Amino acid sequence: MVTKPHAERTTESADRTRSALIDAAVRALAEVGFAKASAREIAGRAGVNQALVFYHFGTVADLLLAALDQVSSARLQAYTELIDGAASLTALVDSAEAIFVADLDAGYVAVLVEMVNGARPDPDLSEQVAARLQPWLSVATSAIERVQRLLPLPAPIPKAEAAHAVVAGFLGLELLAESGGGRDATLALFARLRTWATWADALATPRRIVFGTVHRHGQR
Repeated sequence: MVTKPHAERTTESADRTRSALIDAAVRALAEVGFAKASAREIAGRAGVNQALVFYHFGTVADLLLAALDQVSSARLQAYTELIDGAASLTALVDSAEAIFVADLDAGYVAVLVEMVNGARPDPDLSEQVAARLQPWLSVATSAIERVQRLLPLPAPIPKAEAAHAVVAGFLGLELLAESGGGRDATLALFARLRTWATWADALATPRRIVFGTVHRHGQR
C-alpha cells in the first residue's frame, strides 16, 4: 500500500475543509440569509470548528465572497451556454425559464441577492460584490446581442443600459418569486415572454431579409 506524503495529505484535507465551508456558506446564504450567515452557522453546517472559517478565509465576509464566486462561476457558464445555443427567441425564453426555476429551487439566485443586499452597509464589501456583478452584465449584454441577431431591429437604448436593466430585473424576479404567490407571477411573466417570442420568431425571417437588404444598400 502506497502512503501519501504527510504534506500532500494535509493539503488535501485543507482543500476538503475549504470546499465544505464554501458549500455550507452557499446553503446558509440561500436558507437563512446574509444577516444570519455567521461563522458558527456556516461551520455547523460544514461540521467543522468555527475557528477554521478564520484560518482558511480570514473573515466571514471573505468566505461569503468565495461562496458567491463559486455560485456565479457555475451559473454564468450555464447562462452563457444557453445564450450561445439558442436558435430562436422561443428557445431562448424556454431555456432561460428552465435555468431560472432550477436556480430558484437550488437557492443560487438567493445567494446573489443576499450578497447584494447584505453588502450595502459595508462600502468595501459592497465594492467587491459590485465587481463580481460585472460578468453578469457581460452575459446580459451577450443576451441582448443574441436577441438582436435573432430579431434584427434598431436598439431603443444603449446595450450597456439595457444590460443593467436585465440584471436588475433578474434580481427583482428573485425577490418577487420568493414572496407569497410570487413564483406564479414570475412564471406568468415567462409565459407572456414566450407568447411574444413565438410571434417574433414567426416574423424574424422576413424582417432579417428586409433589414439585410436595407443594410447592404446603405453601404453602397
